[in-house]
Amino acid sequence: MQTARTLAALVASVALAACGPGSKIEKLEPGAIVLAFGDSLTFGTGAAPADSYPAVLERAIGRKVVNAGVPGETSAQGLERLPGVLDEVRPRLLILCHGGNDFLRRLDEARAKENIRAMIALARDKGIPVLLVATPKPSVPPSVPTFYMEIATDLRVPIEETVIRTVILDSRLKSDLVHPNAKGYSQIAAAVEKTLRKAGAI
Repeated sequence: MQTARTLAALVASVALAACGPGSKIEKLEPGAIVLAFGDSLTFGTGAAPADSYPAVLERAIGRKVVNAGVPGETSAQGLERLPGVLDEVRPRLLILCHGGNDFLRRLDEARAKENIRAMIALARDKGIPVLLVATPKPSVPPSVPTFYMEIATDLRVPIEETVIRTVILDSRLKSDLVHPNAKGYSQIAAAVEKTLRKAGAI
């Protein structure tokens, strides 16, 4: 009896661990559509459209990646926009990168956290897995709010937590104070691709 309970606890713990920030995503079939949703960092401000991170990622993973980035958008606006985009695109995966404009405008960080959490819930309610990409606050040096990892842990979604901060800290990878250049977006795409591969999505 004790052995059975121990085995059950072990299975439960393994299942829980498998769903953490490094959790698996079902492999995307070749015709799958990926939705990259966010603000100017997703749109590709500072580079040509072909050099945005979604465009670079599409070429790297061999799946269509729809760029649904809107420059200047806050997380509240993103939350309002997301349902319509999900219905239109019908993606097999959502890559969510939001929060930067909340930080730039000094909006309530707790509200940004809840908006991002709600966007993940919207996608998952439709059976769409999510990969979360964290955005740093414009501090000296830029720092990534802890709530991104808290959300990833609580909701058990994969996360890429460091690449945007790394790019923002390197002037060679930026087109201005807050936006990457083509090399910067390429680095973001590579990091997202690595996270997708680690999760088993590709």
